[in-house]
Amino acid sequence: MRRLKFLALAAAAVVLPGCSIISPAPVLELVKATGAVAVSAISHGPSSAKNTVYHEHKALDTVCVEYNPLTPDPDIAPALQAELRTHEIDSRIYEEGGAPASCKFRVTYTAAIEWGIPPFGSGYKSYMRDATLTLRDENGTVLSSSAYSLDGTFQMGKWSTSRSKLAPVVTALVTGFEH
Repeated sequence: MRRLKFLALAAAAVVLPGCSIISPAPVLELVKATGAVAVSAISHGPSSAKNTVYHEHKALDTVCVEYNPLTPDPDIAPALQAELRTHEIDSRIYEEGGAPASCKFRVTYTAAIEWGIPPFGSGYKSYMRDATLTLRDENGTVLSSSAYSLDGTFQMGKWSTSRSKLAPVVTALVTGFEH
């Protein structure tokens, strides 16, 4: 019986893959795996709004979003609309200069992207590096402005979605509070 258990364990060690069974240094493999998980967690971390300027104005219920064809990230406009909806603000997207005269508030945006290989990824993918949102009234007066910028040291949130990157920026744009 004891011999049968030993043979079963020996067969499992040879047949089953895994760093802790075959690797001569299982602790090293564990450290490498832990590092990879930590990098992934940091690169999907939270983002925050920066450089917010806010002037008191009437509460928003509807805004016109001016589409920016020079922004290379196609997710920005839908992400912006989704975040405005979380603040109970309706929005429509218009081409530059195409918003109707009845539009009391306009949001413009700019963004920059970079390319990189995400953790556990196999190919290059774009990510939003910077974005700036500006809210103006019908006369073009700036009511508020806020920005997102990738943290230079740890690059927290590098691989987060455009929406999660823009969420604190939209909050700062409509409330004036950065978090």
